[in-house]
Amino acid sequence: MTAFGKLIRTTAFRLTLVYLFLFALFAASLLGYFAWNTRRLITEQITSTVNAETEEIGEIYSRRGLRGLVFTIENRALRPGANLYLVTTPTGQAVAGNVGSLTAGVMGSSGWSETEYRRLDDQDKTDHRALVRVTELTSGFRLLIGRDLEERRRLFGIIAKAAQWSLLIVIVLGLGGGIFVARRVLRRIDAMTGTTQRIMAGDLSGRLPVGRSGDELDRLAENLNAMLERIEALMIGLKEVSDNIAHDLKTPLTRLRNRAEEALAKSGNETEYRTALERTIEESDGLIRTFNALLMIARAESGQARDNMDDFDAADVANGIHELYEPLAEEDGMTLHVKTVPAPLHGNRELISQALANLVENAIKYGKPASALQPLGAEAAGSREILIEARRDRDQVLLSVTDRGPGIPEADRRHAVERFVRLEASRTLPGSGLGLSLASAVATLHGGDLTLGDGNPGLRATLALPARAGVNERVAAQMQDVPQKVA
Repeated sequence: MTAFGKLIRTTAFRLTLVYLFLFALFAASLLGYFAWNTRRLITEQITSTVNAETEEIGEIYSRRGLRGLVFTIENRALRPGANLYLVTTPTGQAVAGNVGSLTAGVMGSSGWSETEYRRLDDQDKTDHRALVRVTELTSGFRLLIGRDLEERRRLFGIIAKAAQWSLLIVIVLGLGGGIFVARRVLRRIDAMTGTTQRIMAGDLSGRLPVGRSGDELDRLAENLNAMLERIEALMIGLKEVSDNIAHDLKTPLTRLRNRAEEALAKSGNETEYRTALERTIEESDGLIRTFNALLMIARAESGQARDNMDDFDAADVANGIHELYEPLAEEDGMTLHVKTVPAPLHGNRELISQALANLVENAIKYGKPASALQPLGAEAAGSREILIEARRDRDQVLLSVTDRGPGIPEADRRHAVERFVRLEASRTLPGSGLGLSLASAVATLHGGDLTLGDGNPGLRATLALPARAGVNERVAAQMQDVPQKVA
């Protein structure tokens, strides 16, 4: 397709043609109304003048008779101007006036009419048009008084010519403006098309150009760029997940296979076989937990879990997690506390509970003091505490878990929430490296975020979730009378 063909097929050019047609139609209607109204006003002015003069001459005829009428008509016919006068006998013979000829039948009927005429002093013998009034006098004489319409025709011609030039200028400027706008829009669309073609070819880093005008194309480009950034992040995440699965799950699968081979090769009695099977089942459970965590992260990042959102109290979630993990913490020599106030929230309760549980499990696993040889004094006991909090902070609901362990260096905190990431200090402990990734994905699903901060000492992991205005007012009212809980 040629460049001009692409140009005239653009929506901007077609819209310009539509607006041009409508504007030209409006302008033509306006000029037509102006011309018609001007013609009407001139006609009314002529009729008013002729009526007044007819009455005046009729009075002269009543007072002075035919002689006075002829004298008056002869005097007025000699005046320069566009007025016409004619007096005829009952047989149609001209008596006085400045009209040489008329259209046949005009003098035969009284009233108004437009007619062709010639003046007595007209040298070029051309016909002119006039608006005349014929009045029948007593004794059968007839009086014609009228006015030439050349002035009306000339003014109408001026308006018609102005209308033609105006419409021509409007069409030319409209087409020029349409081509300019269409070319400008086409350049931007072509730039967007080129970028999308590069993206479809595999370059996900391409972004649509955004101008400075802030118009609808710029807003569309900004939204599409945000969508492309999200798609790029998801594709990078998918690649990382695939690489991590291939790398991190290969080891436990290989270990599982080696143990099965070892059991077949070395085990000689039922007890040894049972032990090998138990270790195999334990390893399989770990793999299943890893895949379940990956599936839950995928649900959260894809937005599928938004269908199961409801109104609930975040404090109930924190209290439930405290009751569930308190025995586990005691077995590891840790003390689990909870501090909550009513915090109404709208979200997926299952995912938020799982995210908070992951934070508590990490605190129990990695939140022990740096030295395991500390005496069990008051200071050592305080260093083994884990605090779960649920509270409302302005327009956010905060769910946090604070431990007194070694924490995470600030430089590693951003890296720690990625999938399968295990820092050096935690590589000797069992785990898949998906706990913080799941918590971060759940926070993102709810429009919030996961922050890792200093517990002074230790780590404070906080889920900051927006407390939307859509939270059920009934739930909020029921929570007003619930006291704070500290355990």
